[in-house]
Amino acid sequence: MRRRSLLVAGVCALLGITGAGVAVASSDPAQPPRAPAAAAAAPKLRLFHDVSGLEEPGAQQAGVLESVTGGSIERAASRTFSYPGADYVKVHFSRLALDDGDKVIVSDASGSEHYEYTGGDLNQSDNWTMSVTGDRAVVRVEKAGKDVFGLRSRLAGLGVTVDRIARGQTATERSKADADRKAALAAAPHEESICGRSNETENAACYKSSDPVAYANAKPVARLLINGVELCTAWRVGTQNRMLTNHHCFTTTREARSTEVWFNYECASCDGGSTLRPTKVMGDQVLATDDILDYTLFSVKNFAQIQQFGYLEIDDRAPVRGEELYIPQHPRGAPTVITTEDSTERSGNCAVSQPSYDGYAANTDMSYYCDTDGGSSGSPVISRRTNKVIALHHFGGCPNSGVRIDRIADQLRNLM
Repeated sequence: MRRRSLLVAGVCALLGITGAGVAVASSDPAQPPRAPAAAAAAPKLRLFHDVSGLEEPGAQQAGVLESVTGGSIERAASRTFSYPGADYVKVHFSRLALDDGDKVIVSDASGSEHYEYTGGDLNQSDNWTMSVTGDRAVVRVEKAGKDVFGLRSRLAGLGVTVDRIARGQTATERSKADADRKAALAAAPHEESICGRSNETENAACYKSSDPVAYANAKPVARLLINGVELCTAWRVGTQNRMLTNHHCFTTTREARSTEVWFNYECASCDGGSTLRPTKVMGDQVLATDDILDYTLFSVKNFAQIQQFGYLEIDDRAPVRGEELYIPQHPRGAPTVITTEDSTERSGNCAVSQPSYDGYAANTDMSYYCDTDGGSSGSPVISRRTNKVIALHHFGGCPNSGVRIDRIADQLRNLM
């Protein structure tokens, strides 16, 4: 099979997202003025366990926070927020002055992706909306009942105010971030890593016919967008409403409810091009979390929407040296890629290097040289022998490593 680096996946993401359609007209005569862009602060590194002075990685930086001035929108009005070149736009409200039954509708430029909220819905998510794909978000306030000439709305000051936008990086910003990441890599132990001479990951679509089992097992793997600007990977475990990711991605229910979970975010073809439209739900409850084993088990809202993508099972046993693996993942937030090959192995296949490897405690992990990258944190490491998850990826450094799933399963039996 021809190898395709993450550059291909990145092109797929850019082409698929920026091709969202022609902008719809806004009722506002002009765009609201914006304060200068301010990059979101890098996630703070937390030292959970002293392993030769190692600090735990944070979620991968993905976006930019923009301050908005003049973002007031009256009832029965709309406004478009435009950020040319961004791959998503996510809206925050500082004011929600709405009557019962009023709705806030946020859509992409074409109107094909849209989300409706009541004031209560937004209060549950810290006044953040779901992101919309592309570089424009259209915000409309739909009033309930009659208000002749809008007099009551104006007298009562009804409406909403947008004060912040979280948006994806532009191509220029992504290139700079990638250059900065490469420059810092030598000084950053345990970064997710590309091992060997080349990047062995390929778009998930490349496996549709050649490896349909691996392709099917990539479907329950989701891209996480945390607080609008950070990335990790997660996956659905078992038949119930359960998702697994890393503790270093998020740890609390409040953080879960500020996290978007994207399923079906993959390139439409092996060569890249457009992406499939993702199905997005919000995180909900954190059910268990552990710093040493670096996992967070959580649920999602609107579970029925994502059941169609299936689930993965746990392989509750010790791994075996040389056992072949594959890793579906969202490195740097890219559409799903799968690592099955490893040029450092004689067989050429991704495989277990050391079945017992030190993570935050002795022998919690297993190691491998399968390629991963920033944003792959929380990915399932799947045994080729059983097609079940045998580790939860969390560290790089060549070898890369994942927490052994049999260690995690011991703590989660009553929650699955």
